[in-house]
Amino acid sequence: MTDPTIHTVSKALGKIKDPQSGKDIMSAGLVQGLTVKDDRVGFAIQTSREMAESMEKIRSLAEKAVRKIKGVNAVTAVLTAHSDSPAAEPPKAKSLGRHGTPPPPKPKDLPGVAAVIAVASGKGGVGKSTIAVNLAVALAQKGKRVGLMDADIYGPSAPILLGLQGQKPKLNAEEKIIPLEAYGVKTMSMGFMVGDGQAVIWRGPMIIGALQQMFADTNWGELDVLVVDMPPGTGDAQLTLVQTVNLAGAVIAATPQEVALSDVRRGVHMFNKANVPILGVVENMAGFIHPTSGERIDIFGAGGAKRTASELGVPFLGEIPLDPGLREASDNGTPPARDPDTVIGKVFADLADNVMAAIAAEK
Repeated sequence: MTDPTIHTVSKALGKIKDPQSGKDIMSAGLVQGLTVKDDRVGFAIQTSREMAESMEKIRSLAEKAVRKIKGVNAVTAVLTAHSDSPAAEPPKAKSLGRHGTPPPPKPKDLPGVAAVIAVASGKGGVGKSTIAVNLAVALAQKGKRVGLMDADIYGPSAPILLGLQGQKPKLNAEEKIIPLEAYGVKTMSMGFMVGDGQAVIWRGPMIIGALQQMFADTNWGELDVLVVDMPPGTGDAQLTLVQTVNLAGAVIAATPQEVALSDVRRGVHMFNKANVPILGVVENMAGFIHPTSGERIDIFGAGGAKRTASELGVPFLGEIPLDPGLREASDNGTPPARDPDTVIGKVFADLADNVMAAIAAEK
């Protein structure tokens, strides 16, 4: 089968008219970030917030046009607003927030999903995705109906951690994405769309649009818990996520070093401002147990996350040791949480129990 090219995709998009300018959306310069990788296509259509609702029809037409191209199996098409055109008339005073700006949108519930929890970190490199994936698998091991939303757009790692590399989700009759499944966890990730090793070079608004579409267009079915692997940091993408979906709470991942713990404080502050409960802090890379002597070696320090949680008045959910077996299992796509009888598997089983207890306490 011949894979699509930038030329064939551009030609298909060139047949979609922009109702404002009368030009096609390619000539009008509305198509941004067009990427083609094997049988997967991604792009954004630029618009203003005022026109977003009417431009949704254009986005849908563009997506369908690209989907008809021979060799295309997956399309990610989003709307993005880099700037807003002036409103026809000023908004009424009652619609404004404290500083004269429109209030943020109210987050919504996901149909059929009992609880959505975010696994977040103030910085990258603390093992957030490993924690999110193994937490999801541990919950599934306990009989929960679990989904995993890999929202880390710039570094999607769920396909690797769950052994799903190279696989692609399909669409149902309503053109909703059917998430892939591994170890009892329904999974959706941008990594399924862009391919292994391909960089996502998108501006912030395009990332936000992609995340919102992944939430809206994925058919999760009935879930007890949806675990969201958040992008690292505390920027626009993170704020958009907490304003898009009602979260039962957030789990903050950290390592013992002080430089990482300062980011924990920022993450907790962000969720507090968004009125999202903090389910607790989990400390990764908490210590290395020498395989021969059994001695614990605290390579990155000890107890920092627990102290920080206490200072902030939030629960401490547990420690995950620095374990070579965890690294190896992650690289092999066999999360250790699948076997709660192992030492590291029990650690994640206990974490799952603590998280569910924290959710129940918040409810």
